[in-house]
Amino acid sequence: MLTIDKLREFGADVDEGLSRCMKMEDFYIGLVKKAVADNRLPLLEQQIGEGDLDAAFETAHALKGMYTNLSLSPLTKPVSEITELLRGRTETDYSPLLAEAKVQFEALCSL
Repeated sequence: MLTIDKLREFGADVDEGLSRCMKMEDFYIGLVKKAVADNRLPLLEQQIGEGDLDAAFETAHALKGMYTNLSLSPLTKPVSEITELLRGRTETDYSPLLAEAKVQFEALCSL
């Protein structure tokens, strides 16, 4: 069961996330559960793999916003880096950042 304590152990800035949710723990947990159910991380990897950097930027930017608003810091970091690289349409090896994002996403899902 997803709890505030487990999110803290994961590395989320729970106090910041709760402040954005008017200190309502159930509301915050519900939003984090929606983030766990979100399927855009594999889509981002696919878009990058296909070289569709415009679509990948839109996906990465949306993920960055979601993870940042929920203060899911371990996910925010790699996705923010990906977003900024894609903002400049940088052709680079995104695999290390994607791998880190996937590891952190799996860690979140296992809570």
